[in-house]
Amino acid sequence: MAKTMFEKIWEAHEVADGLIYIDLHLVHEVTSPQAFDGLRLAGRRVRRPDRTLATADHNTPTDGTRAAALIKDALSRVQVETLERNCAEFDVPVYSLGSERQGIVHVIGPELGVTQPGMTIVCGDSHTSTHGAFGALAFGIGTSEVEHVLATQSMVQQRPRSMRIHYSGELGFGVTAKDLILATLGHVGVGGLTGHVVEYAGPAYSTT
Repeated sequence: MAKTMFEKIWEAHEVADGLIYIDLHLVHEVTSPQAFDGLRLAGRRVRRPDRTLATADHNTPTDGTRAAALIKDALSRVQVETLERNCAEFDVPVYSLGSERQGIVHVIGPELGVTQPGMTIVCGDSHTSTHGAFGALAFGIGTSEVEHVLATQSMVQQRPRSMRIHYSGELGFGVTAKDLILATLGHVGVGGLTGHVVEYAGPAYSTT
């Protein structure tokens, strides 16, 4: 029986029941400080620095500031400087202010070619599932999970269910795939897709 993309990715990364290997861990300055502190307290290192990539994101000024020390807001400055120190201590590659590769954490992955089809990707951010547009299986995770992935390069995760949503017909002028998905969410409610990996299909979707 043919397998879906999700089934192939999951089975290739399942270490044990409820545990999957993570190919890429994206890190930013907001959800990582406590995770690095946890490693430090436990005397642990980052398991795969080569599979981890950090960038300054949420606290980056929009005025062209090129160094963390020049950020005017004190809390933002501390968070970015803490990210830089943690990454230096734990040998994690980081694109901070001043780097030409610094940017929105979910944009630099595709831009730099590190987001690839068939990968498992996590980040301490709710927008992580957008990497699914590139054929990856991606999860947004919490700070305690960030620490676990940093330490083990794996994540505790029960296998989600699959859902396929088929869109027939043709799109109206100015209507995009995103509009279809937002309309679907409006129909099923905020919890309607919880616990599922969703495949969007059909002629209306595939021609956008």
